Amino acid sequence: MGYLFQSYALFPNMTVRKNILCGLHGERDRARREDEVARVAQLLQLTDLLERRPNQLSGGQAQRTALARILVSHPRLRMLDDPFSALDSHLRMRLQWELRELLACLGQSTLLVTHDRNEAYHLCGEIAVMDAGRILAKKPTKALFADPGSVRAAQITGCKNIARARRAGEYELDVPDWGICLTTALPVPDDVTAVGIRAHYFNPKTGVNSAPVRLVDQMEEPFEWILTFRWENQPDDSSAIWWRVPKDRKPAQFPQMLGISPANVLPLREP
Repeated sequence: MGYLFQSYALFPNMTVRKNILCGLHGERDRARREDEVARVAQLLQLTDLLERRPNQLSGGQAQRTALARILVSHPRLRMLDDPFSALDSHLRMRLQWELRELLACLGQSTLLVTHDRNEAYHLCGEIAVMDAGRILAKKPTKALFADPGSVRAAQITGCKNIARARRAGEYELDVPDWGICLTTALPVPDDVTAVGIRAHYFNPKTGVNSAPVRLVDQMEEPFEWILTFRWENQPDDSSAIWWRVPKDRKPAQFPQMLGISPANVLPLREP
């Protein structure tokens, strides 16, 4: 088993070569040790950096060195603990591409722990959502985002609009906090306790689950607008609903009606 620490945990007094060799402490054949270092150094583009020390490396080079240290021993399972948490957003995205390609080439099992839903979506074929030591859901990645199942899983996967709800029919949810009844595409379980709607899925042209709305506030982001609103019958003391709109699609006038496709209405349970 190979373990990549969140902080990489490179030995500061050792070169890149010696850090990688730490992964081969049980290998006594010197020629084999050198061959393995050369192999992973070429794989991770570290060949020209082997004599540098950790304080001479960039964040990406340090991460690749830490990966090389665990790959050099051919582990059956690789465990990566929040490997991008210490990096800026640009470097994080670039290294996600590199790591995804590397893991695809290796073709073996990797366990990734992350608090970033985008990292999980980019890198993982299957996701387990954990809360307070319990696994709440374990599904293929796209299936989990399409149907998180529980309130906590919906929150972790980025659902911004969650409210109390009760079953009103096999495909109907009554949402008292929003003053609306919603049709679902997923069957509504008997033990449903909430509903979730992702912020990108409202549409003024959708006729299903459509009702009058009133604008509450708006906030500009670099590439989107967040428009918050309440349904016509929604109490003023309830939380406003988020609608995320790309800048080139922001309506000149806030629409009088908004709808939501039944496929985007998520019945949720408590854990």
